[in-house]
Amino acid sequence: MVFCHRNTSMILVESGLYLGGVLDLQDPTNLSRLGITHVLTVDSEQVALPPTFITKYVRALDDSSTDLLSKLDECIQFIEGGKQPSSSVFVHCHAGQSRSAAVVTGYLMKAHHISLEEAKSKLTQIKPDVKINDSFLDQLALYEAFGCKVDFSSSQYKHFRLKHLTEQLTDLKDLPKEVFAADPVQTPDTEVAYRCRKCRRTLFCGSSILSHELGSGSAAFPHKKMTSSGHQAGCTSYFIEPVRWMENALLGVMDGQLLCPKCTSKLGSFNWYGEQCSCGRWVTPAFQMHKNRVDEIKHINIAGLK
Repeated sequence: MVFCHRNTSMILVESGLYLGGVLDLQDPTNLSRLGITHVLTVDSEQVALPPTFITKYVRALDDSSTDLLSKLDECIQFIEGGKQPSSSVFVHCHAGQSRSAAVVTGYLMKAHHISLEEAKSKLTQIKPDVKINDSFLDQLALYEAFGCKVDFSSSQYKHFRLKHLTEQLTDLKDLPKEVFAADPVQTPDTEVAYRCRKCRRTLFCGSSILSHELGSGSAAFPHKKMTSSGHQAGCTSYFIEPVRWMENALLGVMDGQLLCPKCTSKLGSFNWYGEQCSCGRWVTPAFQMHKNRVDEIKHINIAGLK
């Protein structure tokens, strides 16, 4: 069903859920007439509405600088709260074509247990002018891979967050605190840890390792002499998220060495533009710790041995 009064792009996606643009907010009376009680704004600025409406505002630009993935679960929770037998929710951005459409697509994926392609197709059939930008589609694909619930502790999410923050950096002298994982020296030893092989200083935890798919091995290094016949090379380094002790080394520079904060022995290197793993996979950004410079330490549950 399309509501086509003047200056509106509002459509009914399904019972209790509307999608549209900022112009639809010019007539709050019409929103109330349609039974809309909740308004979710996904835009660069918030529009004032009468206090009779329950509102949520997510600041978002319609470009690759916006991290919509991290906000999807809370947006969908708001939609679920407003989409009741006695109430409805209106989701909007500026034109109702990209930002708000991406959020509604995420909702359809989760609520109906359907794929991104199915959800996008369903919404496009209802609202043909929907045009979600590529960055949001990539984020929705990751949301689908998560099973429609963001796992903030997963390697995939940490890599997304790190890569996203890196793309937005304009001044490496002012790195946001959320870039860095906690220094394991200052946190309880409750998981696998990795220590400097020389001085035994704990450097990072297993949860900080950002896994990647194996590359093509020697085929990725045509300029090098092949040392094996057809065998795929393994990874000789760990690629991790930055850890707090690295902060001084990273400030203001694009690449450099990573040295142990205690004994200054060389552990690896970093490059915001990325580095190639020994397996052939290119990793961006890259914080590389050579496996032959660190030891894995597994903590034993003594109580469990009794």
